Amino acid sequence: MRIVPNNTGLGARIFDLDLSRPLEAGEFRTLLRALGEYGVLCFPGQDLDAPQLSAYARRFGDLEVNVANMFHAPGLPEIMILSNKRDAAGKPVGLNDAGQGWHTDMSYSTEIALANVLHAKEVPLRDGRPLGDTQFRNMHAAYEDLPAEVKQRLEGRVAIHDFQKFWDMMRIRPGSIRAPLTPEQRAKKPPVRQPIFRTHPITGRRVLYCNPGYAMEIEGLAKTESDALLDYLFRHQSQAKYLHSHAWTPGDVLMWDNIGTTHNAKADYGPDEPRFILRAQVMASLDYAALAA
Repeated sequence: MRIVPNNTGLGARIFDLDLSRPLEAGEFRTLLRALGEYGVLCFPGQDLDAPQLSAYARRFGDLEVNVANMFHAPGLPEIMILSNKRDAAGKPVGLNDAGQGWHTDMSYSTEIALANVLHAKEVPLRDGRPLGDTQFRNMHAAYEDLPAEVKQRLEGRVAIHDFQKFWDMMRIRPGSIRAPLTPEQRAKKPPVRQPIFRTHPITGRRVLYCNPGYAMEIEGLAKTESDALLDYLFRHQSQAKYLHSHAWTPGDVLMWDNIGTTHNAKADYGPDEPRFILRAQVMASLDYAALAA
């Protein structure tokens, strides 16, 4: 395989590797290391069905079945369908994930996610230009650039992350079809404590693990101080120098690190500009330091 890093400080493109076949041990180790180093990996020109995508993603850890997943591949609840398309009866065929705002998947869960793996089948176009970019921010670099006094102030602190914060924010978006969480769904995803700084399981380096999508408050601080520090962290990580934006092409498989990045899907396409993407989410269920060694 060939690994070609981007010039943004985040992301790389992987060539000459067919993801429809099982990974060899050396290939897996190389990709795991690349995920830690580059944060976002794009494999262009792939053609995977849902079972093949599931098999590839499962190589990196257990796959999550989303508590509120309404749309998935037949017989594969771990493969979510992201789409703005509708069937002949006018019903949605997938979850439209655009415009969710900046977040880190599964930070609302005690068991966090290692990575997302998305496979584009249809990409919206306008005037020949792809729409619906997925954007990323580098949380390795964001941590490294924090002032020493902020690192000292927040070392060992935890933030409370809440799934309902994000869900309720999405429900009020125009055109949303999301229903309120049921008591059963809410019980499965109560607020959780997450360290604001954590050691990345692949790189062994510290990352800023605090995102505006789910983080509610810093435990043990007065509300005014907590709000001020969270606002500072969110503004700090929003600097342009940490940004990488992926423009989709049909056939792309995009895999990104959910511990060392935050992400956002741009909502710049309309309902008549079709998008269809298969998605798997890999939980951080393996000893990645040992596997990458």
